[in-house]
Amino acid sequence: MMEDAFSRFEHEGWERVAHTYDYVWSSLTRQFIPYLINAAKIKAGMSVLDVACGPGHVSDAVRKEGAIPKGIDFSEKMIAIAKTTFFDLSFIQGDAQNLPFEDARFDRVLINFGLLHLSHPGKGCAEACRVLKSGGRFGFTVWAGPEKNPGAKIVNDAIEAHAELDVGLPEGPPHYLYGDRHECQKVLEQAGFDGNSMNYDTRTVEWRLPSASYFFEAERDAGVRTAGLLARQSTERLDAIRVAIENGIQRYARESEIVLPMAARVVVVSKA
Repeated sequence: MMEDAFSRFEHEGWERVAHTYDYVWSSLTRQFIPYLINAAKIKAGMSVLDVACGPGHVSDAVRKEGAIPKGIDFSEKMIAIAKTTFFDLSFIQGDAQNLPFEDARFDRVLINFGLLHLSHPGKGCAEACRVLKSGGRFGFTVWAGPEKNPGAKIVNDAIEAHAELDVGLPEGPPHYLYGDRHECQKVLEQAGFDGNSMNYDTRTVEWRLPSASYFFEAERDAGVRTAGLLARQSTERLDAIRVAIENGIQRYARESEIVLPMAARVVVVSKA
């Protein structure tokens, strides 16, 4: 599972932030789960694999639809949190790029913001296809790029303006993976899906933040990829990034809170 530097970097990162991720980020990421569930047409009695399940919220939502979820994540600490939070659901540790299941096992496979954290996202898609039954659906979310995503644009602009980018991090997939519809369709067809069946929607939610500093602190203290970059900046560069993010976020202040628009692609495709 840890065959390459990026996978090791990701695994170490998620083990480090597992105890803080949920309460820092879930108020944002959980808002996209209903869109994912609805787009994938989850029905009662279906078997659903929740890949990169993290603390287990997708599995819980699947269970509330009457379906039968199974969660998998490569982080032992994340799996422990999921098992504690949702003790009556099934979670196992494993690799999204080498799923420990037989072919044609599940009716649905879902990944909520997990593909970005795989060293080979296309392999993760191919594995999702392999374990799906014929006619089954694969649904996932990925962040929309800065041109469609105001919150992401603030962070992206601050990093491009002030960060030292060549800091020795292992190379991973693009931060705005599958941001182009045609690219996404091509990857999914190569993975074995029916490209003509693909639904590719952009959804925007409101992320309510208690302060202008919250987003920077979340990226620094409870993330992995951006946190790795921030940890390797000089004090002066880090402070400049922080100030730029806070200034950008102030534009979205409403009385006592920040209401920040965040957008993601919700993609669903069928196995032939």
